[in-house]
Amino acid sequence: MQEIERKFLVGSVDFKEQASKKTHFVQAYLNTHPERTIRIRISGEKAFMTIKGKSSKNGLSRFEWEKEIETAEAKQLLKLCEPGKIEKYRYLIPKGKHTYEVDEFLGENRGLVLAEIELTSEEEEFEKPDWLGEEVTGDLKYYNSNLIAKPYINWHQ
Repeated sequence: MQEIERKFLVGSVDFKEQASKKTHFVQAYLNTHPERTIRIRISGEKAFMTIKGKSSKNGLSRFEWEKEIETAEAKQLLKLCEPGKIEKYRYLIPKGKHTYEVDEFLGENRGLVLAEIELTSEEEEFEKPDWLGEEVTGDLKYYNSNLIAKPYINWHQ
């Protein structure tokens, strides 16, 4: 249940040509405490509840527990969430032994595009596509739970 991932900015839209799948996501948080977040997500036709613990000091790993729930239940739980939500398209891009998840944000976070890659260890090597930009692993402002409170649209003001 330990999640190890690295996060990057995306430098171009070239990833879209390589995508094997595109899914619309809506998510909100029942809890955004720094020690733990509880997220409700509707991903296409499926829904999930996810609990994440505090990130390690380097931001590479943290506890994650996820359970699929009924979409109707998720819609009801979204009504109980803290104010704000995240909407985005997620693209899956296979690269070598891994799959990048690229999130193209909508709404107040429009213009932000992030790529994540899950690894089996913090030292695991992986291929970097040309469209991959600056690494932002561990930078709290890029966490989805923080993008609700401080949306990307406000960063340039």
